Amino acid sequence: MELRHDDGETVRTLASDVETADTYLARAKGLMFRRSIPDDYALAFRFSGVRRRDVHMLFVPFDIDAVWVAEGEVQRVKRLSAWTGHGGAPADLLVELPAGAANPVRPGDRLWLAE
Repeated sequence: MELRHDDGETVRTLASDVETADTYLARAKGLMFRRSIPDDYALAFRFSGVRRRDVHMLFVPFDIDAVWVAEGEVQRVKRLSAWTGHGGAPADLLVELPAGAANPVRPGDRLWLAE
């Protein structure tokens, strides 16, 4: 599975190593207790329906980029700092990436998971 990004001019792959957090336990754990993640990695949280989705960085010892997507359109992109970062926005897809990986992504862009 890949994480794909379309900024209206270019379609690119943001991550080719995508893990999904589809169970309650996987969603609750997220990236907690990991020491690092690979550069080409994304953790995707898929939800049924758009509503506010919050994320925290408790027990995550490295910075990440978080991207909130509603119906395929990016709503918010935020760099979250290790241990203390937090954020939220409406989404039916929340993606966590290595810090810097979401630099080309802006609200209004398209983002999706491709099999």
